[in-house]
Amino acid sequence: MKIVKEFKEFIMRGNVMDLAVGVIIGGAFGAIVTAFIDNMIMPFIGLLTGGMDFSQQFIVLKAPEGMSASDIKSIEQAKEVGANVWGYGAFITAVINFLIIALVIFLIVKAVNKASNLRKKEEEAEPTTKVCPFCCTEIDIKATRCPHCTSELPELES
Repeated sequence: MKIVKEFKEFIMRGNVMDLAVGVIIGGAFGAIVTAFIDNMIMPFIGLLTGGMDFSQQFIVLKAPEGMSASDIKSIEQAKEVGANVWGYGAFITAVINFLIIALVIFLIVKAVNKASNLRKKEEEAEPTTKVCPFCCTEIDIKATRCPHCTSELPELES
């Protein structure tokens, strides 16, 4: 029973829960990006490349007995007949997915950092004190004479 208690404590730690939430949201985000790429980006890339669907691009490395490489017209057909194929198009699609996900994450992080910096600047208030150059005591910023050492203070930049 001790191991169950330790496991429960481990699972309930903040970092583990944050990681779990991140993985779940990341999976959902990945599905959205994949749908976006498959349905919105790849058709335009296909137009630019003369109607080529990258996810269906492959090279037959070895056709099965009694068939030639030119007989195989799709990856699905190649899998059905047991041909050895190099599906480079799926890799290109995965790379495009990765680059778009990385770009979106970069933009989100950049926006969060910018918002955080704006908040920090708002929190930085005007100083209300200054340091006496003679006795190094902190005094009111409007003081013209130090109340501790009675030195006359030059105009200091605050």
